[in-house]
Amino acid sequence: MHIRKLGQGLEVSAVGLGAMGMSMSYGPNPGDRDDMIGVLRYAVEQGVTFIDTAEVYGPHDNEELVGEAIAPVRDDVVVATKFGFDIVDGKSQGVTSRPERIRRAAEGSLKRLGVDTIDLFYQHRVDPTVPIEDVAGTVGELVREGKVKHFGLSEAGAGTIRRAHAVLPVTAVQSEYSLWTRDPEPEVLPTCAELGIGFVPFSPLGKGFLTGTVAPDATFAANEIRARVPRFAEENLRANQALVDHVRGIAARQGATPGQVALGWLLAQHPFIVPIPGTRRRERIDENAGATSLPLSADQIADLNGLVARIGVSGNRYDEAGMAAVGL
Repeated sequence: MHIRKLGQGLEVSAVGLGAMGMSMSYGPNPGDRDDMIGVLRYAVEQGVTFIDTAEVYGPHDNEELVGEAIAPVRDDVVVATKFGFDIVDGKSQGVTSRPERIRRAAEGSLKRLGVDTIDLFYQHRVDPTVPIEDVAGTVGELVREGKVKHFGLSEAGAGTIRRAHAVLPVTAVQSEYSLWTRDPEPEVLPTCAELGIGFVPFSPLGKGFLTGTVAPDATFAANEIRARVPRFAEENLRANQALVDHVRGIAARQGATPGQVALGWLLAQHPFIVPIPGTRRRERIDENAGATSLPLSADQIADLNGLVARIGVSGNRYDEAGMAAVGL
């Protein structure tokens, strides 16, 4: 596995692992808790050193799972978690980044992860009622206390990133980014490049769509995240198949999988990009790691760069409420 640097010199594997789907959002797990712990430890054995979780995943269950999995290999991994949602009686009640809530979230995450320090602590969503300077200042206090090493933002706009970075250097910005989600390109990625901030794409495989394994007539259970994503509505899913068909064609010529092409394209965009595809299967760990050595040509990258402009994307990546919470 190749190594990349995020901001502030933080070194991680070129492809990380998003653990959310091991606890929620994608229907029943293919195995039990021990199986998921096994997958996490297998990923580390294969050189994946960057694992992503959050307080709200579960809530809390995912951090506990990750904490148990990394206990024997703590020194070999960088663990990122997130604060920023008000969790009451086991349910998220919306965003909050009040300083006292950030501190309470940090203490809870430290305990559930079983660590002395949180390697990377993201604000999960921008709270428009709390100045980002206050958020950065509170995390800075946690850094000085030794409870947090690095500060990150998730789905923040360029202006917010700049204001936060002026108070406390931002190590990474995490947002959705993939061949069919290009939102960070106009402003966020140039801002990261200018300020020396790493960029961590989540859903780099389009919530599974870019693997080529989602059928045009696929349906999703009500408790699945894709059931609420407009892009996966029946009419949009059919229209978007042209995108994955094009990726599949490149993959066939390269002797690769569509998912590897999608990840390889992301890795080719900037050296500070580290995608975190989620999976619950060992074979996908191997497949995703293989993207780091996929030899996409300059012509292929240019072709994929223009894919959305040529074909278009049907449907938003979130519902109306979700779209209103990003880019602040």
